[in-house]
Amino acid sequence: MSWLLIALLGVPLAGATVLLVPSGADTAARKRLLRVHGPVVSGVTFALSVVLAAAFDHGDAARVQFVTDLAWIPGLDLRFHLGVDGISLPLVVLTTLLTFLCFVYLCRGRADGPGQLLSPGRGGNRPRALVFTLLVLEVGMIGTFLALDLLLFFVFFEVVLIPMYFVIAIWGGRARRAAAIKFILYTLLGSVVLLLGLLIIWSQTGTLDMTALAQARGTGMSRPVQIIAFLAVGIGLAVKTPMWPLHTWLPDAHTEAPTVGSVLLAGVLLKMGTYGFARIAIPVLPDGAAAVAPWLGAFAVIGIIYGSLACLAQRDLKRMIAYSSVGHMGFVLLGFATLTPVGINGALFGNIAHGLITALLFFVAGAIKERYGTSDMPALGGGMLTRLPRLGSLLTFACVASLGLPGLAGFWGEMLALLGAFEPAPGLSGPLYLVFMALGGLGTVLTAAYFLLMLSRVTHGRSTETVHVPILAAAGTDALPSTGPAGSEDDALGPRADGEDLPAAAVAAGGGGTHPPGAASAGRLRMPDVMGYELAAWVPLIALILLFGLWPKALLLLTDPVVRTLVGAP
Repeated sequence: MSWLLIALLGVPLAGATVLLVPSGADTAARKRLLRVHGPVVSGVTFALSVVLAAAFDHGDAARVQFVTDLAWIPGLDLRFHLGVDGISLPLVVLTTLLTFLCFVYLCRGRADGPGQLLSPGRGGNRPRALVFTLLVLEVGMIGTFLALDLLLFFVFFEVVLIPMYFVIAIWGGRARRAAAIKFILYTLLGSVVLLLGLLIIWSQTGTLDMTALAQARGTGMSRPVQIIAFLAVGIGLAVKTPMWPLHTWLPDAHTEAPTVGSVLLAGVLLKMGTYGFARIAIPVLPDGAAAVAPWLGAFAVIGIIYGSLACLAQRDLKRMIAYSSVGHMGFVLLGFATLTPVGINGALFGNIAHGLITALLFFVAGAIKERYGTSDMPALGGGMLTRLPRLGSLLTFACVASLGLPGLAGFWGEMLALLGAFEPAPGLSGPLYLVFMALGGLGTVLTAAYFLLMLSRVTHGRSTETVHVPILAAAGTDALPSTGPAGSEDDALGPRADGEDLPAAAVAAGGGGTHPPGAASAGRLRMPDVMGYELAAWVPLIALILLFGLWPKALLLLTDPVVRTLVGAP
């Protein structure tokens, strides 16, 4: 048994359990402890993942290492089976890193600073519950990438849904309840189909051991059974990925989620779906994968084009980034659909790159919304590079990385996925995949178009002052529009993430419209550029985006041996 994997799950679980114990300290002391508790627990978990990465035998990445295999439910021959290889290791480290950075972003800086959900807010924002929820969410995310038993994988896969539902429903924006319900309904329905597919595999093979199933490569299952099982498993995973047309829950969830919710949703939860394709669907059901791959590729390129065109039509910055994820995950699915080592390596690389880049994008978008009181791009007024030069520069860097500029991490995943489509696996239609490659190439052009268009609107041009809710709040509550009666159901759920509940001293002006010069000057003075705790949360992402962009071999050396083993390539 490996104590390291048990500790990776046990530390955040213990940290969450401690928060259930009533505390006898006074209110001020509890707040101080709470601001330390989350970063310490998540920091220890991240340190354990770094130790795991350092102790991992990189020369034998295809072998499952640090195996823990214990009896779980002996009567059903269910086992608590954990392990890590070159595919899961980067995702485990990414999960612990992003969770730690989210706590750094939440708990450092001033308690009344913009966007600090641990600060006092109207209606009560339940900081203890927020820390508890994020730690439980971390347990589920890590467990999904460590599980080597199909049912255990499904349990961890489902554990993340309830915490994320509450993150959106309690700490989200105005339409948070509708977005949270849509999220939970879509993902739960997808999970039902996924469970059906896993039960088909179990009934045909008599085992839930993912390692043994991958080595058997479909032995004991006829081709029709594999196709049915692949469709069931694939649909369940495609909802979480998400794949067009099962993506419609994603824009609402991202738009309404708080910043840390959007970061973890885009950076980790979407990767759980694509990880399932690499770990279960393709190696365990090879005949089913070969039969369904052209359809998977078709839906992938439709998602790439659709996501890009949808981005061009968006006004809200967070919603645009959400639709961009549909396009980027389309490249990941296209890589899987090629069934080649090149394409699957590109998909796995794109997974990590998207997690880093989109997490940075949502961090920056959240910071912009906290300062301007809105994420509506026309209302931001342009000129951010003049008004907030460091924040505008970071937004530009994240966008350029996301559009796939060579030398940054976003380039390699898309390039390898397109290269895999140029020469797909034997038995797949070469001309059809050339069409997929051409459409994917068009998607890269459209991706550059919508990001550059957004930057021209937000960061360039002359800055224009505007009146919006935070400025009016600073001027006095009489100027505020009515938001409903006191004690309404919305207030009971907690503070909104749209700027209305931010402290008046921490918010400032944004673009479009006019207001008195005195108010404009005051707004400009109250709008800070990037602060220290924000840099602490964002600099590691910037460094990794540069590292993997300039040295992709660091990641490909881990994934390539596993991929070749899974697809039976030499």
